[in-house]
Amino acid sequence: MNIASYRKGFDRMSVGQFFAILLVVTIWGANFTVIKLGLGEMPPILLSSLRFAFAALPAVFFLPRPRCHWKYVVGFGVVLGCIKFSLLFLGMDLGLSAGISSLVLQLQAFFTLLLGIFLLGEKVGPHRVVAMLVAFMGVGLLLFVSDGSITAIGLALVIAAAAAWGLANIIMKKAGSVQMLSFVVWASLVPPIPLFILSMITEERANLAMLPDQISWIGIGAILYLAYPVTLLGFAIWGRLLSTLPVGLVAPFTLLVPIVGMATSALVLDEDFGPIKIIAALLVMTGLLINVFGGKLIQRFSAKKRDLSRI
Repeated sequence: MNIASYRKGFDRMSVGQFFAILLVVTIWGANFTVIKLGLGEMPPILLSSLRFAFAALPAVFFLPRPRCHWKYVVGFGVVLGCIKFSLLFLGMDLGLSAGISSLVLQLQAFFTLLLGIFLLGEKVGPHRVVAMLVAFMGVGLLLFVSDGSITAIGLALVIAAAAAWGLANIIMKKAGSVQMLSFVVWASLVPPIPLFILSMITEERANLAMLPDQISWIGIGAILYLAYPVTLLGFAIWGRLLSTLPVGLVAPFTLLVPIVGMATSALVLDEDFGPIKIIAALLVMTGLLINVFGGKLIQRFSAKKRDLSRI
């Protein structure tokens, strides 16, 4: 998308749509702090199971079945719900802070690119290679943080969660043009039961009979927040925006998610961001910016170079 297209897109964006984008970004960014609060009251796999159970019910009775093969719905539910969110919640439960989790999870953009090469035969420009190297350098730098907010196992699990999200993106792409909210809600039917069984087998704190005595309004609020604002409201608004505005105009706003995530974690959880974290965050964000805008800048530079050569 060139500059003229961006201007045309912004001309089409109303004030209401702009604030709707900011609302979704804020909801999704604060999501990581809410997860951390929820993990303080229940084990990670049980929290993931309950999140998807509430996201699916009762919404599935009011939304049409997605118009794609069932294998994509089930595959998305398994990869995103059972694998990605379990890995994310486990990583955060095992020591990765909310702010850093919101940042590291954005590596999903690069895993999507890599999987697109091997599974879809897509080509990657040199600017994307540079973007990946810069972002992964930033993540590697996080290993040198010694304030207790980052553990190697937690970091590894959230990186794995980002890879699973990348695979889920490929599955959604293979599903074709589907209504995003319906697809996500119907896929949310898949994770609750297998995750609940896994939780009962592996998690000592996963006792539903004792849960009412252990969980406070914070835990209940965390489940409801993850299910309704994050999943239903977020994807409903986002899907509507993508259907009415250029994708290239809306998608870059997701770059604000880790910024909101880190700010929320600092404000609510008192997470400290020392020099290493800040440098690492800048490297990851720089990589994401190169990934999103690098190709357009190269095209503009090449076009100007051609124009000058004609003079």
